[in-house]
Amino acid sequence: MQSVRVFFCRTRSDVDVLWEHHSSNETKIRNGEMNMKKMMWILMGMMFLVTPPAGAEIVTFDDLSLDPESFYNGSDGAGEFETTGVIFNNVYDDTFGPYWEGFSYSNTTDTTTPDFTNQYSVITGIGADNSGIYGVAYLGFIGTVPIITFADEVNLDEVYITNTTYAFLAMQDGNAPAKKFGGDTGDDPDWYLLTIIGKDVDENVTDVIEFYLADFRFDNNSQDYIVDEWTSVDLSSLGQVKTVEFSVSSSDIGAFGINTPTYFAIDSIVIDQDSDDDNGGGNGSTCFIHLIGVD
Repeated sequence: MQSVRVFFCRTRSDVDVLWEHHSSNETKIRNGEMNMKKMMWILMGMMFLVTPPAGAEIVTFDDLSLDPESFYNGSDGAGEFETTGVIFNNVYDDTFGPYWEGFSYSNTTDTTTPDFTNQYSVITGIGADNSGIYGVAYLGFIGTVPIITFADEVNLDEVYITNTTYAFLAMQDGNAPAKKFGGDTGDDPDWYLLTIIGKDVDENVTDVIEFYLADFRFDNNSQDYIVDEWTSVDLSSLGQVKTVEFSVSSSDIGAFGINTPTYFAIDSIVIDQDSDDDNGGGNGSTCFIHLIGVD
């Protein structure tokens, strides 16, 4: 019995399309017509593949170039980098050794090294939607605010956020001076908060969104969490923005400020280019994948 994958997609035009992938040959069969002598459906599993609406643009880092297991931290002195027409700020200073703030981008995959040498890795080991390259933000001693700047005012739909490996392991296990969140008993009400600020072309604040990268304030300790996967953050309430700024705060404060490593990872910023669409925005399509056995 040979294995065949069939993709069934329904688009807004109500045209059903089937793709048959048989060995190395692909045949597209439209409108539900399939010319196969014998077919036995064996449902091994089903998953949804949802494409973004036609009125949406996704800003990723995959059009940037990196060697394997490497990163860009602004060492060329550019002060920023651009992807998909969107600008991410960066500050780099090597006066006392290599140092950066703002945004960098990376494809490193280390999810186990718990210290500063692993500052560019994401806890998932990969970008959102299994992409190779993702963004990393750092809010450091100089005080640089990570800022995303768009060519024009835009309406944003969502962004995917998670922890870096360095920050995650510091909160999970402790890494002096950073404490283990929850303390020895698990009862300490610790938290690590990302604040997202939208601003219009006149630099007026449009809205402020809060997203907890870790939260141990629950009465039931089993509800405490540290974000360890790419998580969608709804940005629609920001309205029309020209820039988006980020800040972090934490319950773990020491003599020199936040003890928690002040990093987060970012990917897949969805720009809604058709926000007035009464039908929910664009010509998205949903596909089902079935595994079929054929004699």
